[in-house]
Amino acid sequence: MSSNRSFNSLDWGLMASAALIWGSSFLFMRVAVADIRPGLVTFLRLVFGVATLGLISASRAPVPALAWPRIALVGLTWMAAPFYLFSVALQWIDSSLAGMLNASVPLFTAAIASIASRHLPSLRQNVGLILGFIGVVVVGLPYVVGARVTALGVTLVLVAAFCYGLAVNITAPLQKQYGTLPVIWRAGMVAIVLLAPLGLTSVPGSSFSLNGALAGVLLGALGTGIAFWAFVNLVGRVGSTRASVTAYFMSPVAIVMGALVLDESIGLSAMFGTFLIIGGAWLVSRAPAVRQPEVNMSKPAALELASAATIGAKDTHPVQNEAERLISTL
Repeated sequence: MSSNRSFNSLDWGLMASAALIWGSSFLFMRVAVADIRPGLVTFLRLVFGVATLGLISASRAPVPALAWPRIALVGLTWMAAPFYLFSVALQWIDSSLAGMLNASVPLFTAAIASIASRHLPSLRQNVGLILGFIGVVVVGLPYVVGARVTALGVTLVLVAAFCYGLAVNITAPLQKQYGTLPVIWRAGMVAIVLLAPLGLTSVPGSSFSLNGALAGVLLGALGTGIAFWAFVNLVGRVGSTRASVTAYFMSPVAIVMGALVLDESIGLSAMFGTFLIIGGAWLVSRAPAVRQPEVNMSKPAALELASAATIGAKDTHPVQNEAERLISTL
């Protein structure tokens, strides 16, 4: 399916599903890390996520061996590395700041895609990306004031965002070749193997509660299962750069979830920033304008073309329409 078209209802549904789940993941992580160490939280998230995807038969479709190196790279850059980096960073920075910095993913995605393809995004897409990022800053900034921010924590989140941007570009062609579920399911298995030592060594320092365990299950089954399936489908339908604006909606969702569950307040700046985010996402989601080639034709020639177009079957209608358009402009 072409990525140079406007979003349809299915595209928006996939984006909304991924944004709602991933925006809620900040809440799930906050509850889980209260009892369970970050390494184990990340490991369990992957285990439950891979198990959820494994229940879908399409995930087990065969994939050729030559695809495994790239799938392993997806497992590292989209799951193992950023999941753990976020868990560690949240020990030193506020979760709202982490969510706001995560909105840099579309910028990294667009930059990497442009470098790889040697083709810059359109002016409208650039404006949309910038507008959306400004909106995320407006939403998140009031919630960051007073937080204990460290350079290391911010750096780790930005490295994680870069990993996401790289992974989105790697996943897009793989998904088109082998399907969404087979790729993401195998990438998750690679990430489990990579994080198994860290997860197992984190068991002794962790305590377990019903809330923490439930948060871990939801974080994996939804955040690493269903949300990944929805988002990678979206990437295959609309392209990596436009699909990555999903990150813009995560911060507002996280703030709303905090208000509903943790009784946090929502300020006017958050509402204004949300409008900016939606406006930026709309601009990026719109199909790029296609310039019509200029045709220099005299009026007699156009009339001759129109006359010829009327002689024939219905298959000649596109020619007739073009001739009529030419005549109307003379």
